[in-house]
Amino acid sequence: MKNLTIENITRACRGTYHGSDSLLSREAAHVVIDSRKAGPEDVFVAIKGERVDGHSFIPSVMDAGALCAVSEQDLGEVPFPYIRVESTAQALLDIAKLYRDSFDLKVVGISGSVGKTSTKEMIASVLAQKFNVHKTQGNLNSESGLPLTVFDLKEENEVSVLEMGINHFGEMRKLSTVAQPDVCVITNIGVAHLEFLKTQEGIMQEKTQMFQDMKPGGSIVLNGDDPLLSTVGPVKGVTPLFYGTSPDCDVYATDIQSQGLKGSSCIIHTPGGQFSCLVPTPGSHMVSNALAGAAVGYVLGLSSEQIKYGIEHLPFLPGRNNIIQTDKVIILDDCYNANPVSMKAAIDVLGLGIGRRVAVLGKMGELGHNEKELHYEVGTYLAASGTDMVIAVDELAKEIIRGIEDAGSRIETHWFATKDDLIPHLGELIKEGDNVLVKASNSLGFSGIVQALQEL
Repeated sequence: MKNLTIENITRACRGTYHGSDSLLSREAAHVVIDSRKAGPEDVFVAIKGERVDGHSFIPSVMDAGALCAVSEQDLGEVPFPYIRVESTAQALLDIAKLYRDSFDLKVVGISGSVGKTSTKEMIASVLAQKFNVHKTQGNLNSESGLPLTVFDLKEENEVSVLEMGINHFGEMRKLSTVAQPDVCVITNIGVAHLEFLKTQEGIMQEKTQMFQDMKPGGSIVLNGDDPLLSTVGPVKGVTPLFYGTSPDCDVYATDIQSQGLKGSSCIIHTPGGQFSCLVPTPGSHMVSNALAGAAVGYVLGLSSEQIKYGIEHLPFLPGRNNIIQTDKVIILDDCYNANPVSMKAAIDVLGLGIGRRVAVLGKMGELGHNEKELHYEVGTYLAASGTDMVIAVDELAKEIIRGIEDAGSRIETHWFATKDDLIPHLGELIKEGDNVLVKASNSLGFSGIVQALQEL
């Protein structure tokens, strides 16, 4: 890996090297934290997790041919080289920054309470019409995930689109110091992460820390429809570029028309021109994602034709607003994650379906002390949505049903303790022609429900 010699890694980590000096000039083939993925010439960073301590795997990894280990522990007299550091979690970030610094490319950093991943995919799809694009894969957006994403950079990449997820104070600077974004994008300030960041103002305070590590000459792109973000003024001499549905925004949409589950048509206006397009994923929030893509495309010099093509050819991702049509049903697979804002948005999308509308919903995580109230509010929202049936899974999701019932709704409701309890009953509950939304926090594994629905 470019610039990742043992000597440079030791210096970047402010560590102490133990081993033969003859290895200092050797370059790592890969940097890994999963001992199962460690191979010859790799550097293994031993991370101490909640359930597993990577330090216990150092001997086996080195026996398998790894080049060097990075350890918080004094390993004593061992027959292999290692770098002793104060914190391996911080060392991983330091090594990633060293690697990122060796590339001359543009970085788009994305954060927000809701929609980071779908916005990332939209921005990447747009930018791919002009650049060789590297982007965050899966959910590798945390203090351990972002470095792994950075380590995947290749010489041919011209732009990197990096998703940055945080839920504690102090985390954003750890990520943005590594990313050093040229374009800072924030999608919204919602209620996700209230458990640790306490208030929406606290969330905004933490997410906007990204601006502190913006490269000179960089750009800030913000959702102008968000009440808090719309108040952000110039930062470090940079005036934000706002996107939204209001003509007061720099990039905005008009003539928005739902095309059902096929998506939404609209006219997008940028300072460089306007164009009509079809956003190929249903839901008004996807128009917002398309506007973010258009805004970043404009900032990085794409033509209107390139931006339009990138929006209209957005690839679909499993579990993220993905429409799956089978011989029997239409599935809205949005089961990757859930919070109150995204849950309500998904319910709105379900309402676009033609035919019976069924919502299979599970609990939402990380909502703090008022989690029951927030689930209850989803129930009251459902009561007025026109949904025909709600199937709730997990103890906390009982609050969704309670909200529906207290609102006096006649929606048919069912509750199951786990997804495994539900799956055998799908055949009797789901009818041909149904539109079925599947959504919950990722920990519930609702992808299994999506698979079962496809097999009906």
